[in-house]
Amino acid sequence: MTAKKPDIRLILALLGVAIIWGTTYLGIRVAVQTIPPWFVTTMRQTLASVILLIYLLKNKELKWIGWSHFGRQVILSMLMIVIANGLTTVAEKNISSGLASLLSSLSPLLVFVGGLVFGTQKPSLKGVIGVILGLLGVIFIFRDGLQDFLVPAYKQGILIMFVAVCGWSAGTIYIKKHTHKSPNIFLDLFYQFAFSAVMQFILAMIFSGDTSPSSWSLSSLGAVVYLGVFGSVLAFFCYHYALKRVTAVHASVLNYVNTIIAILLGWLILDEVVTIDTFIAAFLIIAGVFMTNYNRAAVK
Repeated sequence: MTAKKPDIRLILALLGVAIIWGTTYLGIRVAVQTIPPWFVTTMRQTLASVILLIYLLKNKELKWIGWSHFGRQVILSMLMIVIANGLTTVAEKNISSGLASLLSSLSPLLVFVGGLVFGTQKPSLKGVIGVILGLLGVIFIFRDGLQDFLVPAYKQGILIMFVAVCGWSAGTIYIKKHTHKSPNIFLDLFYQFAFSAVMQFILAMIFSGDTSPSSWSLSSLGAVVYLGVFGSVLAFFCYHYALKRVTAVHASVLNYVNTIIAILLGWLILDEVVTIDTFIAAFLIIAGVFMTNYNRAAVK
């Protein structure tokens, strides 16, 4: 009996998602050092929209999706790109990339709690234990840094990050409640990115004040290009390629890897402070998310 050859493309896709999404928090942190956050998100989503537009035109797949379907894309765009991605970028102006990634990893737990409220999730003992573990992780994040909340910028960053996580969680719950098999996921993503780019440009003009592009560093601009090309487009392609070949439960393990990568990169490259409490918090949150989402039948 011959051994089954490993799927090299699948392995590369999984590695691509884990590494790229794990580096986006670092990319955001570098980008906002000299570029106002809302301009970072505007340029990121605009670049992603242009790339997808070229792809759709090349394959003759660009078309109008109808008002009803467009409305669903607008809701998802508002929740998961404008609010979640946009506010994460704003938050990283005042908090570290590692902390942002840790707080983002709480999203599946909020999805579980929100699912209970809106009827898309059945209560379970392992789910409750998972939420408790996640909350213990939050306690370890802040137990020695409560005095930091006296710093207005830090407190603002944490609150904004919380809203961002709620936005992503709400978008996930919306997808669960309004299941709709899309005939062309890349066409949907184009509309989401294009809409978010317009909305975030409006927000940039309102909240960014006077800004001079001449003050934007090459490293920040390079980070924006990386976020648009790799974070918003390539990782998405890799993720959907992987989902066609493995279960969503297997693919969700990548979220755990993302968090660890983000923390380590922030420490190695940006000299962000990482303590033993950080890793305890990461372990508790990851364990909570795994327990809440693990379905034994789904991984067989």
